Amino acid sequence: MSKRVLVVGAGFAGAVYARTLADAGYVVQVIDQRDHIAGNAYDFVDENGVRRHKYGPHLFHTSNERVFDWVRKFGEWVPYEHRVRARLREELFVPLPINIETVNSVFNKDLQSEEAMQSFLKGVSEPISAPSNAAEFLYANIGLELTNLFFRPYTKKMWSMDLEQMSADVVKRIPLRFDAEDRYFPNDKYQILPRDGYTSIFENILNHVNINVDLRVRFDSSMEDEYDHVFNSMPIDEYFECQFGELPYRSIKFHHSSQSARAHQAWATTNYTDHGPLTRGTHWHLLPHHLVKDTGKYTYTEEEPCDYRENSMERYYPVKTADGRFDSIYQLYKARAVENTKITFIGRCGTYQYLDMHQVINQSLMGAEAWIAGRGPAEI
Repeated sequence: MSKRVLVVGAGFAGAVYARTLADAGYVVQVIDQRDHIAGNAYDFVDENGVRRHKYGPHLFHTSNERVFDWVRKFGEWVPYEHRVRARLREELFVPLPINIETVNSVFNKDLQSEEAMQSFLKGVSEPISAPSNAAEFLYANIGLELTNLFFRPYTKKMWSMDLEQMSADVVKRIPLRFDAEDRYFPNDKYQILPRDGYTSIFENILNHVNINVDLRVRFDSSMEDEYDHVFNSMPIDEYFECQFGELPYRSIKFHHSSQSARAHQAWATTNYTDHGPLTRGTHWHLLPHHLVKDTGKYTYTEEEPCDYRENSMERYYPVKTADGRFDSIYQLYKARAVENTKITFIGRCGTYQYLDMHQVINQSLMGAEAWIAGRGPAEI
């Protein structure tokens, strides 16, 4: 009994915990209420012969050497530098995040240097020294016109809130560039995709004599009595039966279409900045090794944001407001969780954080190792 551990969730958080604990000698039971492993990174080859990410495009990027080395142990990865274009109107696509080419296109300018770009943005920006929300942060950095063109409609449909209601942290994640750099993650040393898909990576991570995986299994608190410890990636408010209120999430409905004309553009993902319901579209075959079999049909997926309660309770993005009211509710749940020494909440839903894949992996490696250090390796 002393070395049996339950991991709830077979996404990156659960898989990293499971593998790290298994390597230390613990017997690990993994459960997931879905019918597949890999969490939101799950991918598969669809009827068109195209590899599709079921829950939207997952692009792996990191500068963390340890995370990079760890994921490479479980499969072959190939280089991929992600680029995005924003569709302003028919046949007009500009780089996103905003760079010098974007500004030249929007304002009909011919800026040629970083200094000229910085000077122009300074001239259109608002003098706000301490922005208190996403709108003020953007006004202070790119001005009203670029904010209202690229961020206001998109934010409204993505979050169902105005920029004034959103935390500045939401838009700070999107870099601003003063040159012609058009890669989405230019500051990350490693930008890669798994050659044979994320699902194969997870199969290898979970392929361990000490790991057993059961799918279509929901967690029940009575399970805690059967194990020495539980690492739980379920929504923390759901675990406590929403005692302090719900923690809201945004979700995505995916609309797939088959196209007979093969796209030959330089980017896979297009953001929609208009007032329509959709936020972006992805040509999967433009990602490396995603055209597995050329059937003459190519899958295009468009995304429609919604409240998670409108999408079978599928939680994707924690809602972060300018007043931090939902983070305050999370802190109440976090304090309650500390009282139960047999359970540790992990991952995006367990910690109510917006985390990229590499951040989840790093956080999980550190968390699992710290727990093992406190308990010691399991006795064989």
